[in-house]
Amino acid sequence: MNDLANSPRPQDETPRPPRQRKPDWIRVRAPVSKEYHETRKLMRDLSLNTVCEEAACPNIGECWSKKHATVMILGDVCTRACAFCNVKTGMPRMVDPMEPQNTAVAAAEMGLKHIVITSVDRDDLPDGGASQFVKVIEALRRETPDTTIEILTPDFRGKMRPAIEAICEAGPDVFNHNLETVPRLYPTIRPGARYYASLRLLEEVKAHDPLIFTKSGIMMGLGEQRLEVHQVMDDMRSAEVDFITMGQYLQPTPKHAKVEEFVTPKAFDAFGSIARAKGFLQVAASPLTRSSYHAGDDFAVMKVAREEKLAKSAARANARTGEGA
Repeated sequence: MNDLANSPRPQDETPRPPRQRKPDWIRVRAPVSKEYHETRKLMRDLSLNTVCEEAACPNIGECWSKKHATVMILGDVCTRACAFCNVKTGMPRMVDPMEPQNTAVAAAEMGLKHIVITSVDRDDLPDGGASQFVKVIEALRRETPDTTIEILTPDFRGKMRPAIEAICEAGPDVFNHNLETVPRLYPTIRPGARYYASLRLLEEVKAHDPLIFTKSGIMMGLGEQRLEVHQVMDDMRSAEVDFITMGQYLQPTPKHAKVEEFVTPKAFDAFGSIARAKGFLQVAASPLTRSSYHAGDDFAVMKVAREEKLAKSAARANARTGEGA
């Protein structure tokens, strides 16, 4: 064995690329808490998938220790192959009819005040999986009526309008769909999607029900330019998006798109300040920010911000009425 270990590397064997060293601000501790293992067991017992695991989220230890988990419905196999995503790609299995009820049971057992539901892309389904989102929302409303519901959906390519109408009628509190990156990088980072189609989806949600909060996010460090990020913010605001998230992209495996830059916390703070100035009700911008990270707390802040904004608008309208009298 020692002889084999010390023998020269075969000429046709390609050396592995060196792993990128993460800066100190992006490192997190491995999950070890009792609550983490309890959350993991509950998901297994109910045959539920989570994006926390499938997408290798760096915050899984913190979130699961607090018994916060983002359920990923419609299976664990995606019909797309985005260059940034760690979820398996291939031909998905049949949709689990027990998934909606099991999701509601999990929310009840964890005592969730706010739950985030996401999914893989299911281009193979006639409705893109919209009906499963509806069933999950309905099950949660029955079993845990006080739980606020946030959904993070795919783009429902070719089926967008009926999908949005059905889901909005079910009444989620927050409708999230991530733009993910700047338009220039879509062909390489998100080849199965179209930037302006995703933007239109967010516009359609607001048009259908202005009271549903809308949310979207982008990853940083993929080679985007500062002014391109500013333009994405403007596009989101034009679509009346209420909440923007910005976080550092991390390469899941050597096969995925590489990290072009580790954006500093100071730079994230600057982007966050610009986003607030552009009028978002809520902004989350940091290296470890992810779509569902601290989602419940952020939802509470966003509700208060909307109430304050509406109160100010009403006060201005009353003042103008008084001046004209």
